[in-house]
Amino acid sequence: MVQKGWHCAFDAHYHIVFPVKYRKALLDAEVERKLKEIRQELTQRYELVIEQIGGGLDHVHLLCSFHLKYSGG
Repeated sequence: MVQKGWHCAFDAHYHIVFPVKYRKALLDAEVERKLKEIRQELTQRYELVIEQIGGGLDHVHLLCSFHLKYSGG
């Protein structure tokens, strides 16, 4: 979906992966619950959409879209 800013239109999606140090299996249901809370806080605070959040025991994946005024790389 094309999003519109004040002086631009964009359709940028970013796949961001956060691995756990040394790829240890540390992520559990409690961490997943906290990530969902943080997700809501981030989307309210910044102009971004977190389309999907997921992962495994040793990493977290985010698929998100945000205004081009924020650096993507």
